[in-house]
Amino acid sequence: MGLFDIFRRKKEEAVQQDTAAEAQQQQELSEGLEKTKQGFFSKLARAVAGRDKVDEMVLDQLEEVLITSDVGVETTVRIIERIEERVARDKYMNTAELQGILRSEIAALLQESAENQENFGLPMREGEPYVVMVVGVNGAGKTTTIGKLAAQLVRAGKKVYIGAADTFRAAAIDQLGVWAERAGATMIRQEMGSDPASVAYDTLKSAVANGANVVLIDTAGRLHNKVGLMNELSKIRNVMGKIIPDAPHEVMLVLDGSTGQNAFEQAKQFTSATKVNSLAITKLDGTAKGGVVIGISDRFKVPVHYIGIGEGIDQLRIFDREEFVKALFD
Repeated sequence: MGLFDIFRRKKEEAVQQDTAAEAQQQQELSEGLEKTKQGFFSKLARAVAGRDKVDEMVLDQLEEVLITSDVGVETTVRIIERIEERVARDKYMNTAELQGILRSEIAALLQESAENQENFGLPMREGEPYVVMVVGVNGAGKTTTIGKLAAQLVRAGKKVYIGAADTFRAAAIDQLGVWAERAGATMIRQEMGSDPASVAYDTLKSAVANGANVVLIDTAGRLHNKVGLMNELSKIRNVMGKIIPDAPHEVMLVLDGSTGQNAFEQAKQFTSATKVNSLAITKLDGTAKGGVVIGISDRFKVPVHYIGIGEGIDQLRIFDREEFVKALFD
């Protein structure tokens, strides 16, 4: 069982225990995407204003709506082509149907992306911690994401170790320490300027010796196009492999959803430079650019596992495709 499975099982148990809790979670997700919904549907309303049939002009305007909502060009083209096929097949389609059609096509696209995604990480093994290396640029929300994950894991009964391998910023180490204490996790740190790989090595060694279940390794978030940083990530991976041969089991890329198209560029750079196999997209509550979730999931075929819809610990949520589409369109 991997890290994602822990949260999925926890969520399923909560739903089974209380349908009211499920309704509350859906409401919070809907509220977290409110700015995206307002921006998207106001643009959509303008695109179809005064028109009663889905024709070439409406589709051109819909294409512009999707692109300016940060869905991404490649994914937008795919969606438009699907709708064109339906228009050609059904011969006549009115604009009142467009929202429902768009909803079903986006849901289908996300489902296909999920089905094409390879297994994102190795399962947890008895006697060994599951190791997650967290990457991303400064300001994307890496430290906060690690803190929220740690808190939720501890509440789920897991023993969590955190490695403060971003040794280039004292503030990053201190902030991570606050989160670790709040979460009830153990943090391994060294002095500012220490070798990040050394911190990762010490963290895994201590975690194994003390029977930890999960290890979360923070990394430096300097410019993502710097060769030195990518070499550093490779060094950290290699060092951890000396303690646990398969480590890290998961490389999680944290992206700031409010940066829109810049998040695509970050995903491109990191996925080409290191073996990213899961995504967390943060800060969706403060932006109208939530469409990045759709585009990034489709384009990179790396599973979006978590989305951030607020500052609270429980507002780092497991990404559920069906819930996301429902919240976006309801």
